Amino acid sequence: MSTTQSERLRELLEPLVSSKDLDLEEIEVASVGRKRVLRVVIDSDEGVDLDEIAEVSRELSAKLDEDDVMGEGEYTLEVGSPGAERPLKEHRHFVRATDRLARFWLTPDAGGGELVARILKVDDEGLDLEVPGVKGRKPTARRLAFTEIARARVEIEFSRKSKSPENIENAEEA
Repeated sequence: MSTTQSERLRELLEPLVSSKDLDLEEIEVASVGRKRVLRVVIDSDEGVDLDEIAEVSRELSAKLDEDDVMGEGEYTLEVGSPGAERPLKEHRHFVRATDRLARFWLTPDAGGGELVARILKVDDEGLDLEVPGVKGRKPTARRLAFTEIARARVEIEFSRKSKSPENIENAEEA
């Protein structure tokens, strides 16, 4: 997809999404066989539910029908949320992931490698994390600057423990 089309799509769709107090996270035009698919990802601090996605989808479809930004050919519009293992790219993504477990790929300056930790607090410079203990050890606290993060994403937790003040205090003492 050309940068021009991407910019035009964003300019056309972002005001409508923003008017719903939602963020336009991603726009992608992909070819699937002979068909084109326009994927639009939306989110908010509270997340999005299926009713919001359906409403935005109808309104985006009407808006796209009024404009020629997608050209004359047929395409399918798919509107959705970032998903369970969402990538964390923007500051707001990290804020939304507070109290969630995340996987971080560290920059070479930060020692490289991967780190899995719970995001406890986010500020302008970085994150306060709780690194789970291994083999019965207590969790430890760690500070990670945004400049040390090459990429990050939320981890799926099937048996998430509830947040307890005792665990946080122990992590802060370590």
